[in-house]
This record gives sequence, C-alpha cells and structure tokens, in this order.
Amino acid sequence: MSTNMFDVTPADDRDTLARLHDRLTTAADADGLLDLAYRTLDSPVGTLLLAATPAGVVRVAFDVEIHDAVLARLAETLSPRILHAPARLDAVARQLDEYFGKRRTTFDVPVDLRLAAGFRRTVLEHLRDIGYGRRQSYAQVAAAVGSPRAVRAVGTACARNPLPVVIPCHRVVRSDGGTGQYVGGARAKTALLAMETEE
Repeated sequence: MSTNMFDVTPADDRDTLARLHDRLTTAADADGLLDLAYRTLDSPVGTLLLAATPAGVVRVAFDVEIHDAVLARLAETLSPRILHAPARLDAVARQLDEYFGKRRTTFDVPVDLRLAAGFRRTVLEHLRDIGYGRRQSYAQVAAAVGSPRAVRAVGTACARNPLPVVIPCHRVVRSDGGTGQYVGGARAKTALLAMETEE
C-alpha cells in the first residue's frame, strides 16, 4: 500500500498541531508577545487553572469558577495575548504537586498581585504569613492589618483572592471555628485544612 502526504491519521494531525502550537508559543514568548500563559493541573481539590504574566503567577482558579470564564476575564482585564503555554508555569505546578503530596509547606514562586489593590492587597500580603497548618479568624486578620473593624472586608478580600492555595486564604476561618466561605467551595477548604493538620 502506498502512502502519500495526504495519508495522515487524526493522531498525526494532533501531533502536528501540538508541535505548531509549541513553536508559536515559544516564538511569542521570545518576542515578548505572550502576556499571559496558562495551563491546568489536576489536584486533590479538582482541576486548577494556573495563569502567569512575565512577572509571576497571577491567577489560580478552581474548576467551580469555570476556567473558560476566568480566562475570558483575564483577557479583558489584563491582556488578550493569552496562550496555553505550560512551560511558564512549570515551577508553580511542581510546587503545587509537592504541596498536595505533603512535601512542601510554603510557596516560593514569583507572584503578580495586580488583580488585587488597596486593602485587599494588604490582606493578601498578610495571608502569606499564616503558617502551614495554622489558622486565623477573619477578626484576627483584620486586627493584624490595622483595621480591626474591617472583618467583612477581610472576608471579601479572601473571597476575591486571585491566588488561592498559593496565598493561603483557606487558613482564615470564622471566630466560632466554622470554616466560612471559600472560592473553591466548602469541600475544598475543608480538605485543604484537613490535609495541613494530618500527621
């Protein structure tokens, strides 16, 4: 049986498209045209969407947030020059795998906090100081950032944290010990807290 250039299988097409995509991504990055890179990562709390600018990780999103909607918002808010480019996110993906595998307790990847400003950003900066396996109440966080009456605003800052898990808003709980709300859902928050306190 003879073969010619038109005898390709769907698998061949996928491989060719993947290679072309990789070339496009590499060229765009080299030319400074890739403003936002993204990839997904399977985790014990669902599939996470990771996105990064050249400055650092800018977004971590749970699947309940609907990844396509998150990408559309990032394109509107930050830049439409966005591509699936996993290599830029290798470091944070590796550290998240280590975290979920209980081999890492802190993250040391560059972050881009441009999606948070003012009081929200102040709260997020503080959250990075809450140690692995520890918890603080919304009231304690409000007091720690110098605004003891701003308990609700702390809750809003946690709910709008663009980098959950990496910036551990799951460690902020209600004063009565209840877990409170979480962007990834109550189950995800409970799972993260339980994982950090297991022996």
